[in-house]
Amino acid sequence: MTDRELIRAAFAVRERAYTPYSHFKVGAALLSKSGRVFAGCNIENAAFSPTICAERAALAAAVSAGEREFDAIAIVGSMEGRVNTLPTSPCGVCRQALFEFGGPELRVILARSEEDYQCLALGDLLPLGFGPANLAR
Repeated sequence: MTDRELIRAAFAVRERAYTPYSHFKVGAALLSKSGRVFAGCNIENAAFSPTICAERAALAAAVSAGEREFDAIAIVGSMEGRVNTLPTSPCGVCRQALFEFGGPELRVILARSEEDYQCLALGDLLPLGFGPANLAR
């Protein structure tokens, strides 16, 4: 799967986001090492803390389907009806959740469009991340 195809999947699921409070829609498409794509969108809640980010929604769908290893995630976000001037980066909680399954090598694609995107390693976004290796006996 190409980066653009993964970005396209993230844009498609972003349209399903439930954002009655922030009006900031986010879509994420997670590519497993087996080649499957799992999409997720953000789901807000009036109590705010139960809100689910798009990245963790995609991760939950993938893990629930039995996937545990991932190559890349594309993330897109913007206010309703607008194009962001800045890329949408995963929050700290999502970075940690992705680190658990992707480690520092996971490719994170931050896209404003299919043509305008940057690709980073998760380790660049979460240096010295805490993961399974930290608990090895």
